[in-house]
Amino acid sequence: MLQKEQILARNNVKTVSVDGPVLLYAHGFGCNQNMWDRVTPAFGATHKQVLFDYVGSGKSDINAFDAAKYASLSGYVQDVLDICDALDLRSGVTFVGHSVSCSVGVLASIVRPELFNKLVLLGPNPCFVNHPPEYVGGFERADLEDLLSLMDQNYIGWAKYLAPVVSAKGESSSVTAELSDSFCSTDPVVSKIFARTTFFADNRADLPKVQVPCLVLQHRSDTLAPVCVGEYVHTHLAGSTLKILDVQGHCAHMAEPLLVVDAMREFVSA
Repeated sequence: MLQKEQILARNNVKTVSVDGPVLLYAHGFGCNQNMWDRVTPAFGATHKQVLFDYVGSGKSDINAFDAAKYASLSGYVQDVLDICDALDLRSGVTFVGHSVSCSVGVLASIVRPELFNKLVLLGPNPCFVNHPPEYVGGFERADLEDLLSLMDQNYIGWAKYLAPVVSAKGESSSVTAELSDSFCSTDPVVSKIFARTTFFADNRADLPKVQVPCLVLQHRSDTLAPVCVGEYVHTHLAGSTLKILDVQGHCAHMAEPLLVVDAMREFVSA
């Protein structure tokens, strides 16, 4: 059993403390907690904010990476629950997840519904693989396998290819540069395992099990999570709220943070 200090160091946990409700931010694949830097200042005076890096990402302890554990999203779910336990968080947590972390938040809330008050899901995609005709996730399985093969053949080339696809901002934008730097700085072995876990997970059946209120923030034009996916998630999360952000790309919290902040404020204060 890991001690509190070991967990906080393992996941590079940072807490911005004020007396207030808790916002727990979880980053997407290939990213790190710094991607939330444009959002967190808006809640600095009203909320206790917790940020962390998944093991293998950012400034986490890469020595704690276990290929078997993190070959499933359950490994990432356990880390989220460990962090909450280490910080003695028992209830009232609003989970704010981006991309694959939306599924992590969904699963964590199913395991421990009493811990979470609300879920904010930015760019969720419970299944990236198309399953025609009933579900369009955005990708054919063969295309994702090709993407993973490119990681093996030319990791830096893969990172520089994927970053502008994710950002939809072009190669010269600051968001693309930040994503590319983050992708490139992640250990290739860790990154490939996290990529396979991310892109081949299928959590569609878990959505109806969620018991807490959810805000689905959908990008208007997003290669990684088309509008039909956001609508699917909204339909299968009972009582959820869907808000389509007028944003291109998969990273509104980086490209248009004020839109995310406004939507979050309305949701968390309701």
